Amino acid sequence: MATDPRLKDRLPALTDRIVGTYERCGGINHLGHSCLPSYREVTEILADLREILYPGFGRRQRLSMRNVGYHVGDLVDSLYDRLSDQICRALVRLECDGDDADPVEEHAGRAQRIALSFLESLPELRGVLADDVAAAFDGDPAAKAYDEIIFCYPGVAAITIYRIANLLHSIGVPLIPRMMTEYAHSKTGIDLHPGATIGRRFFIDHGTGVVIGETTRIGDNVKVYQGVTLGALSFPKDENGVILRDRKRHPTIEDDVVIYANATILGGDTVIGHHAVIGSSVWLTRSVEPFTTVTIESPRLRYRAPQPDELPEDAAASP
Repeated sequence: MATDPRLKDRLPALTDRIVGTYERCGGINHLGHSCLPSYREVTEILADLREILYPGFGRRQRLSMRNVGYHVGDLVDSLYDRLSDQICRALVRLECDGDDADPVEEHAGRAQRIALSFLESLPELRGVLADDVAAAFDGDPAAKAYDEIIFCYPGVAAITIYRIANLLHSIGVPLIPRMMTEYAHSKTGIDLHPGATIGRRFFIDHGTGVVIGETTRIGDNVKVYQGVTLGALSFPKDENGVILRDRKRHPTIEDDVVIYANATILGGDTVIGHHAVIGSSVWLTRSVEPFTTVTIESPRLRYRAPQPDELPEDAAASP
């Protein structure tokens, strides 16, 4: 294809205009600093963690108790190095923003200790995930086997990544936990903030559109359906109009609660008592006592028969 050289002559000036915005709009570029965490590397770390947490369900099959130790050992050794590097990058970004010096070495030891602490939590994490998978099997009569749940259920995929991210969040890792849960969000349509507290045997049925905010607290044996939002009622601000971020903004859900599709529960002071049932499309901004069922009154359906002049000609002519 022939090109007009006069058009390409405009590209250097365009480049200068683009680069000029890097000073005027500095908050959305990252120049002159140490490396940020790599999104690709973080997602690959998640894939390797899944290999450890659900062995035989991923890239490597034909595993047995005779050879799985070698496979897991290789993954753990690699993850220690890669996690340490990504955590170090995140720590540098958080604590040395605006400093052109390279403080990586200063944070490398701390990142390695955090990575090891996280990896040492994996045996306990497998027990928690086993409970989540069991809750999905017990809570869905359509499930035929654990294999189906691990392979196919988006709720289990999202809660798996949430629990990994929550562990990292709880031991002080910045940025990376949120990268992980937003990756899960993009894959499943389920938005779980890594700062939320979620108990054992948690089951998200279907899942699309579920949103659980940062300061939400959820007990054990809770089941939610698609479209449920556990969100903030409002954002408190200081005298200068700046949002106060370190406040509980999202609800508390006690043990053995069921929340049906498209229900919305808002507010940091809102508590849903244990064994409560929240019906579909309910909007709640106040607390509910234990063992309470909350539903919307059934709407009335109105049927209107078509008038003769509204029918197609062939329908009007038929007996």
